[in-house]
Amino acid sequence: MTEPTSPPATPRLSPLHEQHVALGASFTDFAGWQMPVRYTSDLAEHHAVRTAAGLFDISHMAEIAVIGEQAGAFLDAALAGRLSALPVGRAKYSLVLDEHGGIIDDVIVYRVSEPEYLVVANASNRDAVVTALRARTADHAVALDDRTDALALIAVQGPAARAILEATPGFSAEGLDALRYYAWAPGAFALAGESVAVMVARTGYTGEDGFELYLDTAHAPALWEALLAAGEPLGLVPAGLAARDTLRLEAGMPLYGHELGLSIQPVQAGLGRVVVTDKPAFVGKAAIEAGPGADARVLVGLSAEGKRAARAGYPVLAGDEVVGEVTSGALSPTLGHPIAMAFVHPDHATVGTGLDLDVRGSRIPATVVPLPFYRKEA
Repeated sequence: MTEPTSPPATPRLSPLHEQHVALGASFTDFAGWQMPVRYTSDLAEHHAVRTAAGLFDISHMAEIAVIGEQAGAFLDAALAGRLSALPVGRAKYSLVLDEHGGIIDDVIVYRVSEPEYLVVANASNRDAVVTALRARTADHAVALDDRTDALALIAVQGPAARAILEATPGFSAEGLDALRYYAWAPGAFALAGESVAVMVARTGYTGEDGFELYLDTAHAPALWEALLAAGEPLGLVPAGLAARDTLRLEAGMPLYGHELGLSIQPVQAGLGRVVVTDKPAFVGKAAIEAGPGADARVLVGLSAEGKRAARAGYPVLAGDEVVGEVTSGALSPTLGHPIAMAFVHPDHATVGTGLDLDVRGSRIPATVVPLPFYRKEA
């Protein structure tokens, strides 16, 4: 959900850093955090998630609690969606917009209890989201609690994810088999005679079934190791950020700084459905209702042949005219051919339109295709 930023002088370490070192991970500076980019092979980790499961450390994500009787009304005014209608135990994808309708960040919002929500933001946008939310509290009696430093976040993603959780000694959760997508359930992990609370969410960023587990940082290493041991016979492997990126690209999921940003309105990125315009007011409403200009570029999927993939920033051509720019691209490990997301002029956005990708001076034919590129089997 976010892109790397320039690292600080001393990168932050995940509460699972020692586990990653022991597993031989290669690291990268990611939004100020030292995070595993891979353990063995990007391709092997990608394929493991599609066929069995991958274990991801995403503890760099930001978690901000919004608490108070007016929390729902506050979030309705502060975000693009209608969060007050969200039942306890459910989650919703939403957007934090600025006054111009640009996207400050994309977030997932969980309703934890009647007066409490949890907003999960991208690591690189933690400060921007906290600042925006605090600035919008003036008319609402709510409290904000940035819990990022207190929470770890572990993701188990892939068709074997539920079986792995059920096989993990000491781990329990209510009704995993019946838990709906974008819902959460209370769970627990028994550790040295103590029952550690775990928030178990059926969410993810890979296009596969899976779960994201929120718990206190002090207990994350023990849960990580228990999951890895229980999942190994079922094909579970630790997976890094490189695999996570190709997985989310195949699933057509946006990455902040690529498909999302301050200069992009939701409708351009195919996210117009996320914005609830019949609310009395919310930040960015006037700009959203006015909409972007008629010539504003829109997000499309592009499929190409061969093995040469276009990367972010590469031009998209119609004849000799530059009509767009690639935002994310890769040789798809699952599909076996190059795919890309790009913003193009609306005249060239119709599915089936033939375009060219300028890959370091070579023209690679591509076709506009629907997103996502990949859907998991039902």
